[in-house]
Amino acid sequence: MKIPRNVSGAQLADVLCQHWHYSNVHQVGSHIILETSIPAHRALRLGTLSSILRTVAEHKAVPRDAIIATL
Repeated sequence: MKIPRNVSGAQLADVLCQHWHYSNVHQVGSHIILETSIPAHRALRLGTLSSILRTVAEHKAVPRDAIIATL
């Protein structure tokens, strides 16, 4: 499954909190702190999004495509 190119940091944080049991700890500048830092930029760069998805997939022991499907 292809990674969507128009996902904002806020959208990604919302999905991770709602579907993957992360919790929003606080925000520092333009970064939302969950269990990891996610930039709250309008559209995340493809490499940044890919790295975050890989990290979450490893942490939750699920395929990356399962996370992409919830975006």
